[in-house]
This record gives sequence, structure tokens and C-alpha cells, in this order.
Amino acid sequence: MSTHIGAQRGDIAPTVLLPGDPLRAKWIAETFLEGARCYNEVRGMLGFTGTWQGHPVSVQGSGMGQPSMAIYVNELFRDFDVESVVRVGSCGALAEEVGVRDLVIASGACTDSSMNRIAFHGLDYAPVADFGLLRAAVEAAESRSEGPGFHVGLLFSSDSFYPARPELAGEMVKYGVLAIEMEASALYTLAARHGRRALAICTVSDHIVTGEETTSQEREQTFGDMVEIALTAALGQR
Repeated sequence: MSTHIGAQRGDIAPTVLLPGDPLRAKWIAETFLEGARCYNEVRGMLGFTGTWQGHPVSVQGSGMGQPSMAIYVNELFRDFDVESVVRVGSCGALAEEVGVRDLVIASGACTDSSMNRIAFHGLDYAPVADFGLLRAAVEAAESRSEGPGFHVGLLFSSDSFYPARPELAGEMVKYGVLAIEMEASALYTLAARHGRRALAICTVSDHIVTGEETTSQEREQTFGDMVEIALTAALGQR
């Protein structure tokens, strides 16, 4: 058992879906997994293990922001020998061509986080997705005959939900950043450090420029296309 995940070895599958919202973890387990059972309730950060098309898979809430997510990812890799983590979260669109409910499959993630700078002594490390997972997710998205549009490119992982200088995020668009969220950069960095695989697939919950947005209930319970693509990509690549 680790500090923040109340599970025993063998309780967690080698493949883990990682939503920030623990209630989204519960919804994913109830909607997509067979025989799902809860292995974690510590601090209300729910975790479940079940099967999808016969493959074992877990889903674990991670909380908001890179510091919270890093706690769970470190323990999943270190204490439970997890091989692959796919973040299934929400993001805010920055680029005009990205619409609400579109998917962003993140090839890499920029950040303003001090976690990056502290770890690399002031150097700028460029965290990127596992290419096998990235390619599988793109192929899964391309194979769908209907559903939301999708984009492949950069996310901006911010440490601030309410930034002091929001105009700086807009500058990132000039360099190809599609959307903003709060976790992917640390996830990719930790996967690289532990020699594991990681990918972030995010559904656009709101548009920073236009102000269009979804409700909290929609963000919790209606982002199924993202989950199906994540499961197909992760379990097809094992």
C-alpha cells in the first residue's frame, strides 16, 4: 500500500486511465468497465479496477494540477508497477480552430510550472507523449465514423487556473499550442523518468476566447468518446 493509494499489489492493472475528477473516475468505471471494484477511497480520490473487452484496466482520480497529479502518478509507477497511464481530462481551447467538445490528443506539453525548472536546474525540458500510444490514439480517432473532431498538437499545462497574466496563454497560440490544462506536462515528465508510457487526451470543456463552455455535470459524465479512444489506444498497444 502506498501513502495516498489504499490498494494492495495486484489491485491495480498495468494500464490506468487518469481523470482529474474522482467522480469522472467513478462514471468511467460504471459506464465502460465490467466487474469494476473500488480499490481506493483515500482522501476521496476514487480508484477502480475492472475489465474492458477482456483486458484489465484501472481508472484513478488524480485531482487538479500538476502537484496533485504527480503524487498519484509517482505512486502508480513506483508502488504498483503501472506500465501505461492515459490522462482523460478536460481542457480550455486557445486556438480558433479548436471547438468545444473537440478532442486534443497531446503530442507534447508546454508549461509554466516550477516543477519543471526545479527538476532540470533551470533548463527547459520538453515533455512529449509516448509515440506508440500517440499513434494508436490518432488511428482510433480516425477510424470513428462519427463523434467530435480531434486535433493533435501541443497543450499548455498551467499551474494557475486563475492566472495573474492570462494574456500570456494567448501568446502560446502563435507557437502551435491548441489548448490549456493543468496536468499533462508533469505526467509526460514523470513517465520519462520512470521509463513508462503516457498520453493525454483531453476534451475541450470551454473556449477561452469565445467564452463557450459545458456544465460541470457534462464534464463529469458525457466525455465518452475520449474514454473509448483512450481504452482502444492503451489496450491495443500492450
